[in-house]
Amino acid sequence: MRVGLLEDEQDHAAATMRILQEAGHSCEVYAQGERFLRAILHETYDVLVLDWALPDMTGLQVIEAIRQRQDTIPVLFLTSYDTEEDIVRALGKGADDYLVKPPRKAELLARLTALKRRVDQREATAVLSVPPYVLDPVNSSLQLQGQPVELTLRQFQLALVLFRNIGKLLSRAYLLEAVWGLSTKIQTRTLDIHISQLRSALDLPAHGWRITSVYAHGYRLEPLTS
Repeated sequence: MRVGLLEDEQDHAAATMRILQEAGHSCEVYAQGERFLRAILHETYDVLVLDWALPDMTGLQVIEAIRQRQDTIPVLFLTSYDTEEDIVRALGKGADDYLVKPPRKAELLARLTALKRRVDQREATAVLSVPPYVLDPVNSSLQLQGQPVELTLRQFQLALVLFRNIGKLLSRAYLLEAVWGLSTKIQTRTLDIHISQLRSALDLPAHGWRITSVYAHGYRLEPLTS
């Protein structure tokens, strides 16, 4: 699981990162709301964890900006604000869950896993139609204009991630972890090779789509008209 953490207190950030890393998850820490909002336009995370009180803005303003973008990524508030009113306000702004600092290790991990699992379950069986493509996660199959396209399992999984995130820049680290379960520290050309194969297999430009490469960062699937 890739977690984006917005936390300006170094001790709290270090403690939370340690919990996540010891459980095998990756975590990126941001100390300012504006920087965090810019970063998540380029970095891709499974879950976001937000503090409330920040140097430049509040966690409520951050989640409001996220939801205004129509971004449905799961968000957990992790903050010292612990009144019922605070919890209600955060949930009302679009937070999916709420924990008070300092979190108990097992509970934090369980809640983050539950948030990701909800998204995974929601997407696991839903057929995705992006004309002229139709992707079926249950059968790991893809059709182009009603005709099946032969793809390996990894190629299909990569296509599914891209089509579920149209217009969003997906980092190399996110794609490698989401499709192959690889550490971001591993240097490999596997992703680039699979992207090239997908471009050819799906004949994207001929059907109004392209996979754009952003140097040293990642890939974005987008319509040719964008």
